[in-house]
Amino acid sequence: MTTRRNFIKMIPAACIGLAAAPAAFAAPATVSETDPNAVALGYKANVKAVKSPKFVAGQACKNCNFYQGKATDAKAVCPLFGGKLVAGNGWCTAWVKKA
Repeated sequence: MTTRRNFIKMIPAACIGLAAAPAAFAAPATVSETDPNAVALGYKANVKAVKSPKFVAGQACKNCNFYQGKATDAKAVCPLFGGKLVAGNGWCTAWVKKA
């Protein structure tokens, strides 16, 4: 049974839990070009740095099917990189035209 006294004892613990909550809602990290998955997919944060035979002018993360943001967003989440942010002007070998 919860008494008033027990309820008051629980308040500090609840406050600690609320103080830690903002960390759970922090923005995802930005993928680095040196990340093992990024290296495997040939990811570059700027299409001007791409030197892949698979690259075709006009391709960029912002117009890729995997890019989970608007084409005007500077960065957005990409599921291929574990939910990390990729640059809208970036590119990787997994690029697929947005439907």
